[in-house]
Amino acid sequence: MANRNVPYGAFNFTVSFDGSEVFGGFSDVSGLGSEITVAEYRYGNDKENHVRKIPGVHKVGDVTLKRGIIDSGPVWDWIKNTRTNGVNAQKDVAITLLDEAGKAVQKWLLRKVIPMKYTGPTLAAKGGGDVAMEELVLSAEGLEIEAA
Repeated sequence: MANRNVPYGAFNFTVSFDGSEVFGGFSDVSGLGSEITVAEYRYGNDKENHVRKIPGVHKVGDVTLKRGIIDSGPVWDWIKNTRTNGVNAQKDVAITLLDEAGKAVQKWLLRKVIPMKYTGPTLAAKGGGDVAMEELVLSAEGLEIEAA
C-alpha cells in the first residue's frame, strides 16, 4: 500500500464473519465509521476565557450490507441466534478492500457485532430484470482499521 499514487476502487471487497471464508457476495457496504464524543470544560481559574475539549466515550456507526439474494439461511440463522441468545450471538466481521489483482490492502474489523435489522426484497411481477436484494444492518461495539 506504500508506493501507490492512485486510490483504490470501492468495488472490490470481501465480507467475512468470525474469521470464516467469505460470507456471500455483498454489493454494498456503508456506514463504516467511529465517533468520539467531546466534553467541554473550563477551569474556573483559567486566565483565558475558553473551554478545553476532553475526549469522552466513542461509538461505532451501524454498518449496512446489501446483496442480491442467493441463500439467506446463514443470515437468518444468525438473526434467530441473536433473538434467543442475545450477546452470546456476537460475531466479529471483517470487511477487506482488495486491489486490482485481488490482493488484500486494508481491513476494517468490526468487533462484537449483532444483526439489528433485516430487510427483505421488494417483490413485483413487473419488469422481470430486477435483482431481489436483501439488506442487513449490523450493530458493532468496536472498529479497528489495519493494513491487510
